[in-house]
Amino acid sequence: MPNQQHLTPSDECNHNIVSNFYKALASRDAATVHRLLAPNIEWWFHGPPSCNRLMRLLTGCSTNRDHDDSFVFDPISIVSTGSVVLAEGCFPVGCEVSWVHAWTVTDGVITQVREYFNTSVTVTRFAKSDSVCVGSRGVDKCQCVWQSKLTDHASVPGLLLAV
Repeated sequence: MPNQQHLTPSDECNHNIVSNFYKALASRDAATVHRLLAPNIEWWFHGPPSCNRLMRLLTGCSTNRDHDDSFVFDPISIVSTGSVVLAEGCFPVGCEVSWVHAWTVTDGVITQVREYFNTSVTVTRFAKSDSVCVGSRGVDKCQCVWQSKLTDHASVPGLLLAV
């Protein structure tokens, strides 16, 4: 897992873009949010439809019934691994609802988001390498680079995200 103290310049730039996105979202700075998101952003959501809060917030497609101004995306951690930046948080303070966002940053703009609610997420990098000792001989190897920490992995669905 990349250590945030030893980021490559590209990782640091991608980390800052996602961090600035959350700051703009919290301050309701729509101009910055629009500048940081590609107009044709690819969106993938995993969770109950009622928890699809980020899309509803960004598109304005919320009704009074499902709109909750008290819900804030305030990441507890943001980790950059190449073009993928992972953010994790929960709401409220007791972590009744946990969320993970996997952002893809391309040329300084967020081009993809994978949003997970109350789901254990493990991010894995696949590589053909003798230095990673997972799997059988002659089979492509994989390396865990990040795993969500705010979920009870035994009681929620688990997903593997390959990067």
